[in-house]
Amino acid sequence: MKTAALALLLPAAMAAQDNPVALTGAHILPINGPEIANGVLVIQRGKIAAVGAAAAIPANATRIDVRGKVLMPGLVDTHSHIGGAEGADATAPIQADIRVLDSINVRDARLQKAQAGGITTVNVMPGSGHLLSGQTLYLKLRDGKTIDDLLIRLDDGSIAGGIKMANGTNSRRAAPFPGTRAKSAALVREQFVKAQEYQRKVREAAGDAAKLPPRDLALEALGEVLAGKRIVHFHTHRHDDILTVLRLRQEFGFRVVLQHVSDAWAVADEIARGGVVGSSIIVIDSPGGKIEAKDVTFANGAALERAGALFGYHTDDGVTDSRWFLRSAALGVRAGLSRERALYGMTMAGAIMLDLDKRVGSLEPGKDADFIVLSGDPLSVYSKVEQTWVDGVKVFDRAIPKDRLYAVGGFGASHDQGPGHFDHHELGDDQ
Repeated sequence: MKTAALALLLPAAMAAQDNPVALTGAHILPINGPEIANGVLVIQRGKIAAVGAAAAIPANATRIDVRGKVLMPGLVDTHSHIGGAEGADATAPIQADIRVLDSINVRDARLQKAQAGGITTVNVMPGSGHLLSGQTLYLKLRDGKTIDDLLIRLDDGSIAGGIKMANGTNSRRAAPFPGTRAKSAALVREQFVKAQEYQRKVREAAGDAAKLPPRDLALEALGEVLAGKRIVHFHTHRHDDILTVLRLRQEFGFRVVLQHVSDAWAVADEIARGGVVGSSIIVIDSPGGKIEAKDVTFANGAALERAGALFGYHTDDGVTDSRWFLRSAALGVRAGLSRERALYGMTMAGAIMLDLDKRVGSLEPGKDADFIVLSGDPLSVYSKVEQTWVDGVKVFDRAIPKDRLYAVGGFGASHDQGPGHFDHHELGDDQ
């Protein structure tokens, strides 16, 4: 079985990472720096050791010739639902104690589809049918058997993630959910005021157990939001809903990434002045969807660029298939966005919006060795992701038939968890 084989090979794989690997001859797009023709990327122990036109290659390095290819950082998807992630239920509109960590299936083939699309870091979120549906999870798309194999740990040992909020149409329904937009905002304010009061009581207790309020996991999570430790990823579409988010951010001081922002073009200047971390936009190129997104346009990126606002792209997978993520940047360029900002929006901007910009998003010495090898220009419809590497380990290779299936296959390749489908982790190398 593949899992048994992986266990046997793990010590050898770890030892191999101790030796440097040099990819030579590619056209390199570092993102935080000028493009490099005929460049060299050296990786070791999961990190980038050197990158440049004349980067020194250690004598003991394994050389990989990638002449004629394009090499760039792994893509950062700031909003996805891969792994069958679940969040809050119908009992309340605000459930900050819910952790999507407890519901992700890492054996879901949609993770391999994302690898095939060049995605290496992803923000997995619960849905948007609540004002607050739970805590999100930032993952590295390593090959793993459990969720722990994909977690990103922060310097203090905590698990990286944000929190998901929403306004507009999705969260409006019968009580106890709000029936209007105004009531939606009122309920959010009410919970943040409770969180402020909870924080005040904890501070005043000064560690005295007799004075501490009863522990409340939901208010603890909102306290992390108020303290800036957890970014709010706020689903919002219509221009007036976007402005409501900006008001809430100003009132309570939390850090926020605007998700979707279909009407970004209409309030781009307000977004730029609004103190948000950034805007994570989606490209919809098929008919249908909700009425509040009717004015969405490919030109949202260009409008935000003109306003001087940070923005990136996301898939909302399966709204946009992770395998076609790069197409979002290409369509943005077609609508007036600069090539530089389009590529930045697929990589560094997303890293900033997940507080991971010191680790991922660009090819720089010391950063994680997350990168992709493409057959040609990343914005060309004819280019293919040929290899995806995470932490210095190749997790996707289009030349391998079972990997190629995730890149080109249909329903059976992307929904492998139902009856009658094989678990891809159990397939042997000859399958």
